[in-house]
Amino acid sequence: MDYVAHLKKDARLATIIAEPYHQLTLRKNIPLHLIASIMSQQLNTKVADIIYNRFLNLYGKKQPTPQQILDTPFDTLRSIGLSNAKATYVQNVARFCIEHKVTDKKLLAMTDEEIVVLLTQIKGVGKWTVEMLMMFALGRQDIYAIDDWGLQNAVVNIYNLKIKDKKKLREKILKISARWSPYRSYACLHLWRWKDNAPTPKGGIIKNVE
Repeated sequence: MDYVAHLKKDARLATIIAEPYHQLTLRKNIPLHLIASIMSQQLNTKVADIIYNRFLNLYGKKQPTPQQILDTPFDTLRSIGLSNAKATYVQNVARFCIEHKVTDKKLLAMTDEEIVVLLTQIKGVGKWTVEMLMMFALGRQDIYAIDDWGLQNAVVNIYNLKIKDKKKLREKILKISARWSPYRSYACLHLWRWKDNAPTPKGGIIKNVE
């Protein structure tokens, strides 16, 4: 993989990079991936998959358009296991995508920063959610999700950081992650994998919540 040699220039990061190597891919119907991401927030993978499959069943197991989602009664969205807040956020995304003509083509033509600015206007969509969308749906290779606490914990452990001040710790992590550009997304993937296999720190690993 092209990114491996570059990331292994960082001796600490090199200790956790191992096969199988990751490959980010570009997916279709990106607005729907954003909706799926909102549905899955704060849920484990199994439960999230069940709810998403129920969602698709509302549309004959086909991927719905934003207009179809917006036309779906609120109570119907709630009936698949979505909270009031999540059902509202799903409708917010669908409405925004229609009003702002958000399509795959439009997003692909935008920079990472432009996408964050655009999509975080939607109530219920935070920067972390957009960063996950850019990695896993748009296949962007140079995203570092600084607000993901799992990544923060991984970096703190691997680099043995003892910084108590949160602002200074954040600055240090950003400085470290800058070394990995233009492949920071791949660094995140390896850090997440290492974190999942690493011993859990006392008190547990704090998961990101938006």
